[in-house]
Amino acid sequence: MDYDFSAESLKEGLILPFNKPHGWTSFNLVNKVRYQLCRYAGIKKLKVGHAGTLDPLATGLLILCTGKATKRISEIQVMPKTYEAEFTFGATTPSFDLETEIDCSYPTEQISKELLIEATKNFIGKLEQVPSLFSAKNINGVRAYSYAREGVKKELKPQSIEIFNFKVLNYNKPVMKAIIQCSKGTYIRSIARDLGRAVKSGAY
Repeated sequence: MDYDFSAESLKEGLILPFNKPHGWTSFNLVNKVRYQLCRYAGIKKLKVGHAGTLDPLATGLLILCTGKATKRISEIQVMPKTYEAEFTFGATTPSFDLETEIDCSYPTEQISKELLIEATKNFIGKLEQVPSLFSAKNINGVRAYSYAREGVKKELKPQSIEIFNFKVLNYNKPVMKAIIQCSKGTYIRSIARDLGRAVKSGAY
């Protein structure tokens, strides 16, 4: 698809799909794209926002909106998401992913692909999910991960999410690969934590 990156077009509003790299935050991508667009179009200021946050260790589609199109961010955010996820069983981390080091180990002898398929059935539908403290959730105007990285403990409230489909692709002990279709606000790494508990183990 061809885009018009003129100053007028950018300010009128564009919706741009990007493949967020591993290790970048969503804000990293927004800042880099804003800088390059302003430089290209010869303008000093440009409003750029992202329609949903991807964790630093996640890769994939991140939609950015410029100018007047930022008014459509909430409309885009409510669209269903599809993730390809890899869960490792037998251990947990404080962040529920490999952003932090493993803190506990658990047995995996009882886990099979059949057990996982059965367990994932309980995740289909509307759920109350507690996000990781290492998430970008807002606590009194401060990002939760800011507290987490300083070692400050905070309680995050459960939030309503919906999982439309949870398909186990394969399980090569201790790693499971799955496809998850879900609503806005769903944290895949929180699903890892909860699924690990459901099969009497741990997971990230």
